[in-house]
Amino acid sequence: MNPVDPASAPASAPVGPGRRTFLTGALAVGTGALLGPALSAGAARAATGPVIADTSVWGARPASSPLNVLAGAPDKVIVHHTATPNVTDYSQAAAFALARSIQSYQMDSEHWIDTGQHFTISRGAYITEGRHSSLATLRGGTQHIESAHCTAQNTVAIGIENEGTYTTVDPRSQQYAALVDLITYICRQYGLRAYQVYGHRDFNSTECPGDRLYALIPQIRRDVAARIGGDPTGPVWPVLSSGASGENVRTLQYLLVQRGQTLTVDGSYGPATQAAVTAFQNTTHASADGVAGNQTWSQAVAPLALGAAGSAVQGVQSQLVAHGIQVSVDGAFGPGTQAGVTGFQTSAGLPADGVVDARTWSRLLA
Repeated sequence: MNPVDPASAPASAPVGPGRRTFLTGALAVGTGALLGPALSAGAARAATGPVIADTSVWGARPASSPLNVLAGAPDKVIVHHTATPNVTDYSQAAAFALARSIQSYQMDSEHWIDTGQHFTISRGAYITEGRHSSLATLRGGTQHIESAHCTAQNTVAIGIENEGTYTTVDPRSQQYAALVDLITYICRQYGLRAYQVYGHRDFNSTECPGDRLYALIPQIRRDVAARIGGDPTGPVWPVLSSGASGENVRTLQYLLVQRGQTLTVDGSYGPATQAAVTAFQNTTHASADGVAGNQTWSQAVAPLALGAAGSAVQGVQSQLVAHGIQVSVDGAFGPGTQAGVTGFQTSAGLPADGVVDARTWSRLLA
């Protein structure tokens, strides 16, 4: 669970005690009068979305500081588990108590300004809004709220907590169905594709969302794709380490430079590249082993489109040239680069939108 998982906190956030400490302390909070009533107008059903209880319904405290409202849509959904016991109280009251206890822990012990994740799904399949304004911005579909659920992804990803621990058991079928319902709605509202669903461990060094729930990510993508269409196949990344060379190493180096590392782009994975990879992994709370694998690539890539500039654009352009598509490797994503990307996407069987998202990146590297 993000509230107490060091890998999920912002770089400046203090690290608190373990999840079990959080459970025994925070869940002792009294239920209060707000737990009994049925969902009110604050939990209205959107035309194509599930019932979500907003912060006013479950009795949230105000955020301690103004929240950052971000223009535009996020580019992914990240699935988590709370790593708390798999309780058998499936009531709405229990769901609301969980929402309040998570917020209290994160604000009082972690000193965050509000709940870290955008939404939480209880064992009883009740969906609650986490961070204030997450639901309103989701319904609007043109903005989202900066969060605190996954290091280096909190400005670009919607975070969903699932109550329970899913290391050796699967979520309840009702909880899984609610998760698919919520992700489907998020994808429709923000124009995301089914393959843009990930698990927390795709980005940070963490066991979250548990082995069993993480293993369900491909099925979640398929179930969402069955409703919104499209190919649910997610990105697949190469593994690069010391001694490697070639175009993929060059791409990695371009991406690391874009992310602030000082590095010569020469296509050779020597000590300097290994050191830059390790430094980047440390800043993103990825496994700091100096090997560029799933977490490193997932953190390093970001969507690029017409008007973008920088060394990451050079990485795309260099890959296009390696694939036989002639473009200038100048770091400017102009019409020529857009045409090259669209041509590559068509040849690779991808949506030909001219945007280099994670799956286009991964196909370029294949």
